[in-house]
Amino acid sequence: MKKKVWIWVIAILVVLGIAAAIIWSLNNKKVHMMDDELGEMSTLVQKASEELLTESILVTGKIVPEGEQKVFLEPEKGEVLEYKVTENQQVLAGDVLFEYDSSKLKVEYGKAIRERDLIQKRAKIEQSQIAAMEKQIAATKKKVGVKKDPDESGYVEPSVTQADVNALAAEKVQLEIQYEGTKSEITSAQEQINELDTLIKEMVVVSKIDGIVVKVDQNIAKTETGSTDPAIHIISSGPFKVIGTMSEFDTVKIQTDQAVVIRPKVFKDKEWNGVVESVSQFPNEEGGEDYGGGGGNVTMYPFKVSITDDTSELRQGFHVSLEINVGGNEKSLVVPHMALLDEGDSTAVFVLVDGFLERREVQTGAMNDEYIEITEGVELGELVVIAPDEGMHDGMEVVSFDEIE
Repeated sequence: MKKKVWIWVIAILVVLGIAAAIIWSLNNKKVHMMDDELGEMSTLVQKASEELLTESILVTGKIVPEGEQKVFLEPEKGEVLEYKVTENQQVLAGDVLFEYDSSKLKVEYGKAIRERDLIQKRAKIEQSQIAAMEKQIAATKKKVGVKKDPDESGYVEPSVTQADVNALAAEKVQLEIQYEGTKSEITSAQEQINELDTLIKEMVVVSKIDGIVVKVDQNIAKTETGSTDPAIHIISSGPFKVIGTMSEFDTVKIQTDQAVVIRPKVFKDKEWNGVVESVSQFPNEEGGEDYGGGGGNVTMYPFKVSITDDTSELRQGFHVSLEINVGGNEKSLVVPHMALLDEGDSTAVFVLVDGFLERREVQTGAMNDEYIEITEGVELGELVVIAPDEGMHDGMEVVSFDEIE
């Protein structure tokens, strides 16, 4: 009985030993195969080439008129006498929109005109008096010290003295002072006339732009402070534009006159061309900051885009997406982003030359999503290693490589 047990134990041990030997052999073979595969793995390289470094920035915006005019009622001007326009009416700059009741101002204006005319007549009389006094003084001066012959009765006219001349001169001075005061009254009267004329003209409200009247509200509630809603709203008849906001990261890439593709959300297969008209130097007044990607605050800046295509199919308020193409018009020497070795204070790449790696520090410039410009360190057509690994070093021999077109 004991002999059979020992036979079974020995048999089991032999089977386990054989199984362990087989497993070890398979694992060892697998390791050698992996080592062989790693040793024969080709290095990926790509030629430094010339590309246009264009980049598309995507933002959103809204269609707005080129210009608009909102006219609010001014309670201090009184009642509106008459509205001259209706909704959907075409108007030109200078066309009358409505008039306030200016009858009281016109009465004051007429009165001011009459008062000025009376003062001007008084001034003319005073001028005549001064002229006559000047003649009298001149004649009197000629008589000073002249002895008179007696007439038939023996009467001798008294001689004219210098005191007589001085008295006339003093009287003339008084007339001139009076005349200067009258001229001042004329100036004040004319200023009042001009002020009333301006007020009367302001009672007639005109359009400041060529456009279309989109709103006429004759029933706005009148309050002492005025209404927050316009009585008349006009939009310009010129081409529509696009306004919106973009992040601080995009503003540094955008310049005026850059091409823009505009895609209204209501039209799936239509697009309009435009150009960047302006990007504000100041943050958006409505909040100024937004929470964007990256977990930090992003300041938003207003922009405006001019639409160069016909805008007759567009309407005010349409929401649009915009694709702004940024970058130069000249090709630059570039390599893929994956070729760069970021080493903190410097940036380098590995270049394959005659089967060996050369580590070169490079200077970089502009970039897009795929490529980065190399301004120094690599020549056109040289083979640059893509996605270099930690085991690579300067002077390393490369047995096998694959070139990416």
